[in-house]
Order: sequence, then structure tokens, then C-alpha cells
Amino acid sequence: MDVKFRLIDSAMKLMSCIPFKTAQSVGRTLGLIAYRSPISRKHVALENIRKSFPHMSETEARRVLRRVFIHFGRMFLEIPHIRNLTQSNLADYVDFAGEENLQAAFSKGKGVFILTAHFGNWELMCAAVSLRIGRVAVVARPLDFLPMDRVINGLRSRFGAEVIPHKTAARRIVGALRKGMMIGILLDQKEDWYQGAFVPFFGRWACTNIGLAVLALRTGAPVIPAFPVRQENGKYRILFDEEVKLQRSGDKIRDVEDNTESFTRVIETYVRKNPDHWFWFHKRWGTKNYCELV
Repeated sequence: MDVKFRLIDSAMKLMSCIPFKTAQSVGRTLGLIAYRSPISRKHVALENIRKSFPHMSETEARRVLRRVFIHFGRMFLEIPHIRNLTQSNLADYVDFAGEENLQAAFSKGKGVFILTAHFGNWELMCAAVSLRIGRVAVVARPLDFLPMDRVINGLRSRFGAEVIPHKTAARRIVGALRKGMMIGILLDQKEDWYQGAFVPFFGRWACTNIGLAVLALRTGAPVIPAFPVRQENGKYRILFDEEVKLQRSGDKIRDVEDNTESFTRVIETYVRKNPDHWFWFHKRWGTKNYCELV
């Protein structure tokens, strides 16, 4: 694994030497090549787009898919540039908007949950927020390819962010909140039926992790949506939205489900505005809320 890790890490270092604008241009070309190639998850992404936008024509759906490939081609060559970030050049890569919402949340003294998704360049957002604000922890599922997981976690923690493994998250999240940290949670992956709640997402039932709702209700830590949106000049604007007000009816099960639905609705709003920014290749609706008869 050490050899594979060193090879990947060296490749990342080489890619970080490509000027950022050039990297984005090359990434666009790579995305177009991938779009025209027989990639296994291509049909999954296209089918997800079709079902999520049922009124969209086939031509329009394929145009969205093409833009998705372009976006992620660019992202592939943007990520190595996390190595180049400094306080002095951060504004060349990202802008920030809505920071007053984040500061208002911090002022409550309970730590902050950051609600986000596999949207835009979430890795660059993690690094940029760590560098600018600090006090960051992120909950992450390990990648299947361990050498790449090690490289990516190195980039995530490069500016002091704490990486919390998904399976052992609860206790460490509570500890981080007590330290006044912000905890980034990507809430757009499918869960097994016994670990999540089924909530509407683009008009279909999607099994969604309930951990954020459970811990937000238990700790009282405010939930702030944050999403990186690519601008025409190639930079990202990291948007900190207004706090998502928690629903408290007194019924614990209902409150967990209702708040999970509210969080998912926020993600859907951003994806609808920028459909090319989201990772459509994931089998988001793969867990069914019924038992199929064979």
C-alpha cells in the first residue's frame, strides 16, 4: 500500500504544478472524453437525471449529463491544488458569502453542524473553510481504495481539519461540538433501511442517514447549509445559508424523520439550481422502502 500511496501522492504533487486555469481547461477536456466513453456508471447517472426531472426531454437530460462530466473532470484536476492554498492566495480560488449566518450560529456556543453534499468541489470547500476559519471536523466514509483514501484524508486534514470515520462518529462529533467546532456532514448518500429514514428526494423515497437529525436535536447545535457553487470565472463561491430551524413536536421518531426531510429538501434545492454540480453516479435511491417479491 505504501508504494501505491507514494505513486498517487507524487501524481497529486505533479498535477498541483499545473496552473489552476489550465488544470480546469484540461479537466474539461477529460470530462468530455469520459462522457463519450463507455463508463459503467454513466447509465446510472443518466437514469437518475431522467427520473429526477421527468419533464425534461431526453436531449436536455443528456446535456445535463454532459455538463456533469465536465464539472467532475474539472474537479479531478482542481483537488490537487489544495496543496497550493495559502491565506494570501485563497481568494484566487474561492469567495465566501453568508458568513454572518455561520458567525451567528457560532455565537450560540454549542458548535455548528455544516449540512452539505457531494456537490460542487466539496474537498476544496473543506480545505478553504479550514484555512480561513478553522475549527473544522468532517465525517467521512472511507474510500474502497485505501491508498487513495490516505491521500484524500491528508488533503482534508492539511489545514487542521479533523477527519471523523463514519462508523465511529457519534461520540467524536459530540466531543468536537463541545470544543466549539463545526462538523461537516454530507447527507446525500443512501443508507440501509435499518439505519435511515425514507424521505422525499426529487419526488422519490430515498433512505437517508438520521444521524444529523438525532445529534442536532440532542445537542441543540445549529445546522447551517454550506455549498460551493462554481462561478463563471472558475472560482467557487462558498455559500453559508441561514440556519435550518429544527422541528420539535415532542414525538422523537417524528422529529427525527421531519428534520431529516428538511435537511434533504435543502440539498434538493441546491441540486435543482445547479444540477451539473451533483454526483449523479451514486445509486441514491437504491434502498427500497418495500420488499420486492422474487
